[in-house]
Amino acid sequence: MTLDQLTQWAVANPWPAALFTAAALGLTAVAAWGAVRALSRVQLPPPAVLVAALAAAVCTAYSADTSWGFARDWLGMDSTTERASMFAAAEIALLACGLMARANKAATTTETEAGTPGVAGILMWTITGIQVIPCYAQSGLVGGTVRAAIGPVLAGLLWHLAMGLEIRVVKPGALSTGLAALVGRELRERLLSRLGLATRNRTAEQITRDRWTARAVDLAATLAHRHDGWDWHTRRLQQRLDRAVGRAQVGANIEQRRALLASLATRLHSSALPTLDLPSPWEMREPVSPPQPAPVVAYRVLREMQPIDAIAVVANAHPGADNDELRTILGEHGVVVSDTQVDMALRLTASAQPPALGRASAAGQKLFAVHATWDDQEPDECTDDDPDAPAEDADADEADAAADRDLLPDARRVDDAHQAKYKRPAGLRTLQKQLRIGQPRAQRMRALLDGDNS
Repeated sequence: MTLDQLTQWAVANPWPAALFTAAALGLTAVAAWGAVRALSRVQLPPPAVLVAALAAAVCTAYSADTSWGFARDWLGMDSTTERASMFAAAEIALLACGLMARANKAATTTETEAGTPGVAGILMWTITGIQVIPCYAQSGLVGGTVRAAIGPVLAGLLWHLAMGLEIRVVKPGALSTGLAALVGRELRERLLSRLGLATRNRTAEQITRDRWTARAVDLAATLAHRHDGWDWHTRRLQQRLDRAVGRAQVGANIEQRRALLASLATRLHSSALPTLDLPSPWEMREPVSPPQPAPVVAYRVLREMQPIDAIAVVANAHPGADNDELRTILGEHGVVVSDTQVDMALRLTASAQPPALGRASAAGQKLFAVHATWDDQEPDECTDDDPDAPAEDADADEADAAADRDLLPDARRVDDAHQAKYKRPAGLRTLQKQLRIGQPRAQRMRALLDGDNS
């Protein structure tokens, strides 16, 4: 249906035409509203990125014009169709590499690093460098320089900014990890160090003072090591030294004076470095500990001993001391004991200590080892007084050799059973409980058993 026929039909049928027109306008309005809503939800990049991308597109078109003529004049592409489909291969590849470089940069970005463009970034600059050749081939030296600067070089730079500027805006403090960025930062730091500007956050006045202080140190060291020479040269060095000291302002600044003297002392005594007696790092030398006084040694030894053994050692060293004096001496050496422990140690020292108790005391062992030995024993091995122990027969404690010999087989049976179970002789408390005898008789039975074993 032509436009005239559609008009005639609308005039002949006004109401259907009005309905169709209203429906078409409604659909158009809905489509426009949806398009506006979709565009409003699109997050556009910053304006700087958009402008850089537009400029990069124009420079790419400028470079494409050079590629069009180069393909006709130097590559033999006479067909317009062939040239139109292949002349912009480099420009399309440049754009593709820029997009891939930006994606790689965004993927490798962290909180402290801006990421790296990777291989795509290197290819982008490689293509830019190759595109310079057609510029000089088409327009010579002067025109080729203009074509290369405005075309491929500026297009590469602008694409680099358009693809990477947004990431730098989001993370302005991040550092780029690309090869060119690393080399650039290293060269910059070395240049600043070479110029004496490596120390940051200094004022211009402080930089001047530091420079003249270093010069004054050099001149003073030269004069100190100068033993002969022309007098006029020596006077000139002294004049230069005076001028350097004045410009360094060491008289008005105490910190600057200290820095000058410290640096000069280091320079003047630098000849002593080769003669220093330094230990070899390949030798394992034992650290030499200074001799310790006798009270310190006694304090450490007594602290490492079991309390019973410490009481016995102190009692042997002070035979006339009573319980309170022994406790005081041990307390001065860091060993806290009770009256019961002192009485027990004195009884064991006065009488012949049984072998079982000798093993349990663990004399000469470290404190942690003694704890392990005591923990392994049964509760019935303790020699402290137990109020729950069975009542002792007072008559049984009287010395009776015949009765002790009669009881010896039972004592040997108890001792053998204890040996088989605990791998050690039965203690006094075990003999007391099993044989229902008192402590003195248990001591005699233990002595008889030890005599038989020996």
